[in-house]
Amino acid sequence: MQVEVRKADLLSFEGDAIMVPTLSTGVLGTPIASRVLSKVGEEVQHEVMSHAPIAVGACLVTEAASLPIGDLLHAPVIEEPGMRVGIESIRRAVRASLLGATRYELDTVGVPGFGYDEAGVSHEETARAIIDEITGYKGSHPTTVVLLDQDSAMIEAFEAQLLSR
Repeated sequence: MQVEVRKADLLSFEGDAIMVPTLSTGVLGTPIASRVLSKVGEEVQHEVMSHAPIAVGACLVTEAASLPIGDLLHAPVIEEPGMRVGIESIRRAVRASLLGATRYELDTVGVPGFGYDEAGVSHEETARAIIDEITGYKGSHPTTVVLLDQDSAMIEAFEAQLLSR
């Protein structure tokens, strides 16, 4: 699997899918999910909520509506609003998204940095957890994962983790 790092907005990613960290309740309430919701509309919110609760470590795939991608990989990272995201939740969400990409044969997937800052996980820990899961994954899809973020410190952490391997 090829891994790339781009300083870019997740919502402008052009590929097969993007990972959307969300809540087990199906509410698109994390900072990233809220931004996605503002672009795709309430229909996606209703679809995700109709499948709730979604376990941390599971992935729900929906269409991406008006975004320049085909699908959204909704991967819960916390059960309720206000909970803190932990390293294991980051790992489980990334792993679930990769499994979703394999199941739907999605070749190019965008994965954002998530869980850092407001959730209390450092950029370095976030990058290590995400990249550990990606580089350890043995599924047939995706063939390319693009790590995306607009935060310079997150991009630097992604690059440093990739260089250290």
